Amino acid sequence: MTKEKVAIITGAGRGIGSATAKELAGMGIKVAINYLSDHKSAEQVANEIRSHGGDAVKIQGDVCSAEQVTLMTNQILEHWGRIDILVSNANIPFVIKPFLNITWTEFSQKLNDEIKAAYNLSQAILPVMKENRYGRIVYIGSAAAKIPGKNFITHGTAKAALVQFAKQIAQEFGEFGITANVISPGLVETNASREQVKQLKSEFTALTPLKRIAQPEDVAKAIALYVSDRSQFITGSYIPVDGGMYML
Repeated sequence: MTKEKVAIITGAGRGIGSATAKELAGMGIKVAINYLSDHKSAEQVANEIRSHGGDAVKIQGDVCSAEQVTLMTNQILEHWGRIDILVSNANIPFVIKPFLNITWTEFSQKLNDEIKAAYNLSQAILPVMKENRYGRIVYIGSAAAKIPGKNFITHGTAKAALVQFAKQIAQEFGEFGITANVISPGLVETNASREQVKQLKSEFTALTPLKRIAQPEDVAKAIALYVSDRSQFITGSYIPVDGGMYML
């Protein structure tokens, strides 16, 4: 990667997004740190990157709003003049319930918002990549897309749709030097998942060949590979990052 490359990472104020922003900045990539409401966390990430000699800006915006995504895109282009990498990572909330207890409104909310976020970002940024005949897109999926989980039908169905969406993007835009892949984490220890990890740590560690729970940096390193030119002939792929727990 050259220092001219520019990336936008959504949901980058914490967790996987934060770790990815730092990882890419360490590769000499200029990083736009998207966040929704936590100004402090996003600023901390940007300051840490700058303190290590990297180049980062924080950009507020709701990925489910086409208008805000367009504004974010224009801000990045005004600041750096290009966008080469998109990491679509923003967390989309969902209900955790048995299927018969889920209303259509609850079910469709997750489906709609998950795909709307990917759609808005792709619609805004792909024309820039197409013009430059270069782009690296990574959509963050979930093991739930292929491995059913108890009460996770909204999340699993939405992430499965995202996997197919990524394949369609890969197919249509490959001729312009643009790749699109899905990185699919298993259980990752973040601030948001800490209580869940505490409950499941022993069970998941025993079932995972690498015998530990993933850290955000584990996922970030996989993302870094797939936005680099080392993966220039890989597109339309679904890549589990789960320590081998769900071997498909």
